[in-house]
Formats: sequence, structure tokens, C-alpha cells
Amino acid sequence: MAELSTVARPYAEALFAAANHDKAKLQAWAQQVQVLADIAETPDVKASLGDPRIEDAKRGGILLGVSFGLTKSKVDQAIQNFIELLVSNDRLSLLPQISAQFRALKDKADGIAEAVISSAFPMSDEQVADLIKLLEPKFGLKLKPHVIIDSALIGGVRVVVGDQVLDTSVQAQLQRMRDKLAA
Repeated sequence: MAELSTVARPYAEALFAAANHDKAKLQAWAQQVQVLADIAETPDVKASLGDPRIEDAKRGGILLGVSFGLTKSKVDQAIQNFIELLVSNDRLSLLPQISAQFRALKDKADGIAEAVISSAFPMSDEQVADLIKLLEPKFGLKLKPHVIIDSALIGGVRVVVGDQVLDTSVQAQLQRMRDKLAA
């Protein structure tokens, strides 16, 4: 998996660099690339795109046609060219990784980061919003929460933003206490 993301990175960076001059274009391209990636991952389309009997010239048209209907006019010409580049380099299978990396670059440019919140118990939307309101100044970013239930935490929460971890869980407190007693 890491190998695919390494190969996908230059494509995502090039696409981002081409779109980054215009915020409206950046948002539109992010949506179009996400749609293409979602469609490319469906089993039937994936099988069709991998079929050696289909000519390269038709692969991009199939993907664009399935993703955006019979008319390509909804898709930016640069995205169509990008799909043709992926087809010619036999890299259509990288679309999900390219889309994820493009979205990460866009979020970074917008000062947004994903906050993975692990909680021992389900959290209401209001609790998540209150927690995010407290965490945003600490991390200096606008946070998009993603909540995971992890009963092993016993209580409290663990928040991961990028490579930073804020762990206020009971499990972490017990671990710190055990370490102090053992020292």
C-alpha cells in the first residue's frame, strides 16, 4: 500500500500545483477527482478498466462517461487530460490514492486537518463540536472530526491530528501510573 501512495504522490502534487492558483478550480477539481476515484473503485468499472481487450484510448472515455454521464462537458478539460495521462502511463488504478493525497494537499493549504477522536463511549454531535472547539486553538488548525469507538480506552479520549497525539484516556493515565511505579 505504501508503494502505491509513493507512485501516486507526484501525480497528486502535479494536479494540485495546476489547480492551486484558483480556489474555485481547486474545489471543483477535488470534487471531480473524488468522483472519478469512487467510480474507478467499483468492481464492474475496475474490471472494465483492467480488461486488456479494451484499447487505452477508450479507457479514459469509459471512466469519464460512467462518472459524469454521456457528456464530458461537466468535466474540466485539464481533468480529462489528466485521465488521459493516467491511462497512457497505466496508472488509472492509482486514482483513489491520488484523490486522497490531492484532498490532503488541499486541506493543508486551507489550514484544515483531520482529527481522529478515539472515545471509549459514543459521543453526541454536540460533544464532538465542543471538543473540536477546544482543540482547534491548541493545534492551530481547523479540524475535521472523525470519531472512533475504542472500549479499550476505558474512559476519556485520544485525539490524533497528523503526527500529534493528545491522550487523556483512562488507559493512558493507568499506563503512566504503572510506569511511575515501576521506575
